[in-house]
Amino acid sequence: MERVAVLSGNHAVAHAVKLCRPHVIAAYPITPQTQIVEKLAEFVERGELKAKYIRVESEHSAMAAIIGASAAGARVFTATSSQGLLYMHEAIWSAAGARLPIVMAVVTRAIFPPWNIWTDHSDILAQRDTGWIIAMAESNQEVFDMIIQAYRIAEDERVLLPVMIGLDAFSLSHTAAPVSLLDQDKVDKFLPPRRAFSFLLDIENPITMGNVAFPDHYMEFRYLIQKAMERAKQVIREVEEEFYEISSRKYGGLVEEYRCNDADVILVLMGAWSGDAKECADKLREEGLRVGVLRIRFIRPLPIEEIKRVSLGRKAVIVVDRDISFGGTGILFTEVSSILQQNSVTVRGFIAGLGGRDVTAKDFAQMVKQVYTDLEVGERRSRVEWYGVKEVI
Repeated sequence: MERVAVLSGNHAVAHAVKLCRPHVIAAYPITPQTQIVEKLAEFVERGELKAKYIRVESEHSAMAAIIGASAAGARVFTATSSQGLLYMHEAIWSAAGARLPIVMAVVTRAIFPPWNIWTDHSDILAQRDTGWIIAMAESNQEVFDMIIQAYRIAEDERVLLPVMIGLDAFSLSHTAAPVSLLDQDKVDKFLPPRRAFSFLLDIENPITMGNVAFPDHYMEFRYLIQKAMERAKQVIREVEEEFYEISSRKYGGLVEEYRCNDADVILVLMGAWSGDAKECADKLREEGLRVGVLRIRFIRPLPIEEIKRVSLGRKAVIVVDRDISFGGTGILFTEVSSILQQNSVTVRGFIAGLGGRDVTAKDFAQMVKQVYTDLEVGERRSRVEWYGVKEVI
């Protein structure tokens, strides 16, 4: 029987992974991700999860271990944050290039220096070009649901790419909320055992992996990853529809649209603070300002068509980034504005909340009202500004 448990985001990840029956888990602890792999270690120790738990000396080794296990046909899992994710970066490329259906949770955390353990999206966005499917959850329930769906997406023969699921440090990872769990038999039917494909490592039929590709062939490997990423868009939608049948929950595919149908202004963002943005939209509508929220659920594949469709005909699109690409702008702003450059829509960007600084519904309302005021006086230039920066000496 299904039950509701009060779980932190980290423990929601662990419970979802347990239901997916991985064969191998490898991890190195790093705040604020550590609770995920600690809970999984408890499951293994108590015999509740039949998996090989590999304790490694670094995040790079964790990724290397599950690359090897996945290449041999195992279902695998790992988790990390911030500096650990950056330390994995070389091996992360290897996982995608080898077309391995790995699933990893990333508890998004600011990058040092200075040291900071609170949420920031720079770490996960720095992986956007690696060939991984990348998603970002808003709630603990969505974290749980996304992990289970991630295995189905990654292991689909049309995709065969690794998936990372992001959740905000502390605002999700260490905050407890009710989570509806699924029965094991339902998950087993939704997620059958991983199929063996012809390019798996097999001592009876030896092959080479990761060999040299000369210029005459290298480009085609990259092309195949790109085509798989494009096919993943439809697979993501299909998997969510099937998941709805066993859970009665769905979120909208690559994006979630909140009160966008009649909105004059659309807020675009990702992650846990999307809930505050929705609260902002509700309150501003009471004041007569028609505001909607477009929450980006999947950063890769990038939901280009959805962004175009939802933005068409709006007075302005406001992109709020919890990251900065130094020397450029916010990363989401760069991507959204490039998509909309032919649509003649004003795109305004705000960089806010870096290092976990609190951003509330009132802050989002202030951003929106500032843009409305600018529009009223004819200021329609697309630009980016920093929100809430204190005086720097």
